[in-house]
Amino acid sequence: MSDLLRELWLRGVAFNPAATSDVLIRLMDPAAGDLGRLMCGDRDLPDAVIDAALRHPEWRIRGALARNQHVDPSRLAPLARDPSGLVRARLAHPRLCPWPSRVRPLPDDILLTLLTAREGGEDGKVTAEEIIGELDSSRQIPLSFFRSLAGHEDPALRIRATGRWESLTLAQRAGLLDDPDPAVREAAQDRNWELDPERVEAGLALIRPSSRPFVLGRCVLSPTLVEQCFADGTVHPLARNPHTPADAVARLARHCEAKVREMVAARPDLGADLVAELSADPDEGVRMRARLHPFPRTWAEYDVIGRVVGHGPACVCPITEPDPEPATVPSPGWFAACAVSGETVLRRVAASWSGLPAGLVGRLAQDDDEEVRIRLARNHPLAPPHLLLDVFVTRPDHRGDLLTLPGFPRTGRTHLIGHPDPEVRALAAADPTLPGPPVDDADEGVRRAAAANPSLTPETLEILLTAPRTAEGAAANPSLPVPRMHALLDRCLGGAAAPPTAVGRREASPAW
Repeated sequence: MSDLLRELWLRGVAFNPAATSDVLIRLMDPAAGDLGRLMCGDRDLPDAVIDAALRHPEWRIRGALARNQHVDPSRLAPLARDPSGLVRARLAHPRLCPWPSRVRPLPDDILLTLLTAREGGEDGKVTAEEIIGELDSSRQIPLSFFRSLAGHEDPALRIRATGRWESLTLAQRAGLLDDPDPAVREAAQDRNWELDPERVEAGLALIRPSSRPFVLGRCVLSPTLVEQCFADGTVHPLARNPHTPADAVARLARHCEAKVREMVAARPDLGADLVAELSADPDEGVRMRARLHPFPRTWAEYDVIGRVVGHGPACVCPITEPDPEPATVPSPGWFAACAVSGETVLRRVAASWSGLPAGLVGRLAQDDDEEVRIRLARNHPLAPPHLLLDVFVTRPDHRGDLLTLPGFPRTGRTHLIGHPDPEVRALAAADPTLPGPPVDDADEGVRRAAAANPSLTPETLEILLTAPRTAEGAAANPSLPVPRMHALLDRCLGGAAAPPTAVGRREASPAW
């Protein structure tokens, strides 16, 4: 057996969807090299394998499991207290490459454990604060968790709740400003500076340049600071700031830059005279935003529209969990009105909302606008399978995210077997209804998918296992009998013993 075949067999078995727990546990043996780590990080795992990985003495195995996006995150709770800080850091921020658009939130108990840890692990590689820093930038903390911290019995966690001040309700902000603990009150007052124009003006010089657009776009600004923005040309944030005074808004509505006028045109606080003026603007983008003006009646609605305008069909912006706080998101009725609007931008907005009713989903799935259909495919759990497949074929940028969706079709792809794009052919080659999977295709990925097609006969699999061009796919084929998987591992792992439950099967497996 060549080293090449050994590596291909190990990799194929590691990602064989029919591999049993005892097969997969064998791959955590040091003799398997990096395959145990890759397996623990990149595929769905049975409970027994998760348990074995959680107890594994090698931190890299546990660290790989911490990054696994296929496993129910509640099963990873022991890793939040792992002896290795590096494992905890990987749980706090998986740092996947490429980073997916949709990142699942961690359960509250894991978040609390990571946030309240006194130290960073026995290995001393990272500190507790460094792990928290990883968590803060991971997008794994839902807004609902920060809101829950606002009423937590631990003052340190109430202080941490102030870190997402703009996400808290007005009642929660008021409660923290009047908290019985002086440290919490001080933290809340410090965060409440955004509504104090004098403090904003005084503190702006101390803020790093990359954060200044956020400050200028969300905080209450003094007249001096507003004039400074006009003087130095930093007016884009003013155009979207809900606190910008009316006289400044009128100046922005007549700004020489069309992009600034466009941002102003749909503001919910815009007067009828300015709406009429911007509706006749020479720039189409400005006129389009002015036509939308009846829709953003609240700033939440304005913000939702702003996150959609101008992104295009190739947009791979993060997909976040819906905010459960009704006061911070538009109403279902508003999204429904957007879905039937004649304005394309508003239909794109509706297609981006995962709560849209099934009837409107069907309507938008047939929309003439490609971006509407793409947004629906990426965001809505009821997007029809044929739409997911169509977007996969036409838009390579979205393929990685689409393949993770439970509604993505596993059959009905055979008509794509002659497609010029090898990624599309590989998808077709994996369809179990395909007669004669193309195991001789010129592309490696297509051959691998074809060799893993469960429609292949056992006799064909035996031949494919011996050829480097198809060995990995054949070893990953779910039709491969479990005894055969053990036989491959016997050859690959040398003296590494199989679990006792597999012995009988090994003796019955074919000889090499």
